[in-house]
Amino acid sequence: MGSSEDMSVVILASDLGIDARSLLSPEERDEAAEVWHDCPPPPPLADADFSDLEALQAFRVEGSDRSGNRIFRIVGKYFPAPVISGERLKNYVFQKIYTELEEGPFCIVYFHTTVQKEDNNPGMSVLRWIYEELPSHYKERLKVVYFVHPGIRSRLVFATLGRFLLSGGLYWKIKYISRLQYLSEDIKKGQVEIPEFVQIHDDILENRPLTDYGIEPDPLHLTEVPAMEFSMGRYEEKWSSRAYM
Repeated sequence: MGSSEDMSVVILASDLGIDARSLLSPEERDEAAEVWHDCPPPPPLADADFSDLEALQAFRVEGSDRSGNRIFRIVGKYFPAPVISGERLKNYVFQKIYTELEEGPFCIVYFHTTVQKEDNNPGMSVLRWIYEELPSHYKERLKVVYFVHPGIRSRLVFATLGRFLLSGGLYWKIKYISRLQYLSEDIKKGQVEIPEFVQIHDDILENRPLTDYGIEPDPLHLTEVPAMEFSMGRYEEKWSSRAYM
């Protein structure tokens, strides 16, 4: 082309999956490192109506734990899993995180108290799907998941199958809290609202400690195991929240 400079051409097949940065010089790689990052999270669905879910107060951002992590409180009993599709749940949770937890580390306080797999549990596969869909920097900002009142069956499920059903990044962040007194070691009183039924349940376990270990009868199903199935709107997506208040 009228130039004395040498020119080289590298041809790659489209399906080799080679990172193009390997073809750059060291200087060019340093410059590219500043722009190769995760895409920013999609904006919340402005036209989506989640007023019914908001009324249930199943998901709420509250205070902070002793490490300074903002608290994302989840009350399993308040969540009507059979009538909420996995996609709608994901959109709602993402909107809460993107708008109310924009910066800084955060934690999850999950009250599993009296959760029944038929009524309140969306399924472990749904929870894994939601976590995996989060941008990587949001996953890094999630520091710990306080799992309150897990029960022996839940512990066994996570101990035997948790590493297969949950990614390592989430599995190792779970901290089991068998009694509310142990939660106070990580979270000061008043930082997270504890529903009355959770306190009542905790008092019952204090008087029946063997229930946690499956030795004492459990007529109230206090240690119900989490559901494994993918709950995807078994009923109509539109429902009245009053029935679950």
